[in-house]
Amino acid sequence: MIFNYLCIKMESLRKIFKPPKMMLKLYFLLILILDLWTLLFKIFFAIIIALYRIFRPLPLKNLKSEVAMVVGAGQGIGREIAIHLCKLRVKVACIDINRETCNTTVHLALSQSAGTVARVYICNITDQNEVAHVVDAIQLELGEVTMLFHCCSIPSPKVLLQQDQPEIKHTIDLTILSHFWLLDTVLPSMERAGKGHIVVLSSVAGLSRTTTGGSRIPLSAAQFAVQGLAKSLHTEFRHANNNITVTLVHVYPFIVGAEVKSDIRFRIPSYFGTMPAKEAAKQILDGVRRNYLEFSVPGYILHLGNISRIFPKEVSFMVRDLLDTGVDFG
Repeated sequence: MIFNYLCIKMESLRKIFKPPKMMLKLYFLLILILDLWTLLFKIFFAIIIALYRIFRPLPLKNLKSEVAMVVGAGQGIGREIAIHLCKLRVKVACIDINRETCNTTVHLALSQSAGTVARVYICNITDQNEVAHVVDAIQLELGEVTMLFHCCSIPSPKVLLQQDQPEIKHTIDLTILSHFWLLDTVLPSMERAGKGHIVVLSSVAGLSRTTTGGSRIPLSAAQFAVQGLAKSLHTEFRHANNNITVTLVHVYPFIVGAEVKSDIRFRIPSYFGTMPAKEAAKQILDGVRRNYLEFSVPGYILHLGNISRIFPKEVSFMVRDLLDTGVDFG
């Protein structure tokens, strides 16, 4: 009875001192203004830090004792990344479907970096069971995997320019689904190690679209999907607080060797020419070692794509016509 009496009294007091609706609206307005000012301050501070980092980048982190899986290590950028990692005293698992080219990569890595560890693992990464088996083998032989480089998403210029239509299912399996099979087996290893770095390489075709014909549509769509996956992972790990970093690298599609330079056409070759895979790998590892979340090789490509989206669509067409490289930014 006493409790009920007190409840009735409290309710009557609440009704007496109930704030007017106008005061509540004013209160919420003040909170909104405070939140907006806080947001603007954080944005301004982030811009200042970003500008400062242009002139004074973050220091390169030490990768010694890391265990890295380089998928697509048999040739191109994947091979050069594996070789550079060995020079940094990283234990490298070179993964490729071609045993001969993968053996060549390991031989080059060991010959240039005495005392390092690099091993060949043959795997069809579109097969979930094969991926699980290979990752288990790597964990037994090298230790918990702490770095993953997926280099199979980068098309060669011949893929972009040749007339043969790619097989759509294989393109999707290799470029997109393989990420899920790899992450499913590698993430538990990173969580046990207490750290991890996932590096996703994507063609700049995912920033825009190729203009080499309808047969390139599956390739461009796959690159868009890869970027969406990387950004989703970043958001997921940002809230999970599990010390796993995701880096998305946009690679210019005409980074090629000298043997195929004759296949490429440039309107302004002195500024938009080819880049050796060795130099591209070095730039990629520099960005990874600085824990950049997203960047491009070369760096201006990402900024060019972002800026072009501010302007009308016709502007992006004009930029593509100026570069005349077969890629439409925007």
